[in-house]
Amino acid sequence: MTAVLFDFSGTLFRIESTEAWLRAVLKDAEVALDEPELARTTRALEAAGALPGGAHPLRVPEELADVWERRDESSELHRAAYTGLARQVPLPRPGLYDALYDRHRTPGAWSPYPDAAEVLSTLRERGTAVGVISNIGWDLRPVFREHGLDRYVDIYVLSYEHGIRKPDPRLFAMACAGLGAEPGRTLMVGDEPRADGGARALGCRVHYVDPLPVARRPDALRPVLDLVR
Repeated sequence: MTAVLFDFSGTLFRIESTEAWLRAVLKDAEVALDEPELARTTRALEAAGALPGGAHPLRVPEELADVWERRDESSELHRAAYTGLARQVPLPRPGLYDALYDRHRTPGAWSPYPDAAEVLSTLRERGTAVGVISNIGWDLRPVFREHGLDRYVDIYVLSYEHGIRKPDPRLFAMACAGLGAEPGRTLMVGDEPRADGGARALGCRVHYVDPLPVARRPDALRPVLDLVR
């Protein structure tokens, strides 16, 4: 293996909890909810799937079905999908829906998994090319820079910048070409079998990790180092 492609959310980084997300936005907006109401709103937002990178919606409203399916193809569709889901839940102010969406794009809303820096830095020391390939609707590069991981990434291939999303093999082909890597000597590491498994169609090997909360997944990325020897 001469190159490794990593997914972003649930693989290298994990989004904050729905409660922490909501609390941060309410604090910035100087809006107070009592604890029972905050707990109810948190549960409702989680059921709606309103937090990108969090739980998938239990049900996608019919009027959002097409936008939801294509959400990762552009920044406009991504925002429309997730703010649309959030609007299924009553909030004290209309502006809070966009504020919630904007919060999830900030570096402070994301935490790298404990072994991410170790694995990425070791790959860099070995001369292994590293790419990040993500179905997403916004630029995640500032998250990597803020957490000190950008120095280990050679290329970012983001769905919204190309109008196509995983599992489309074309996205993986772009990443391999950008790294100058042969697909047959490239490992894809991700947490979603359907999306990330699309790399197999190109000839890449695929390795999966479980998208657990950060505190519950201390070292799931380390096996990558054995697979790339």
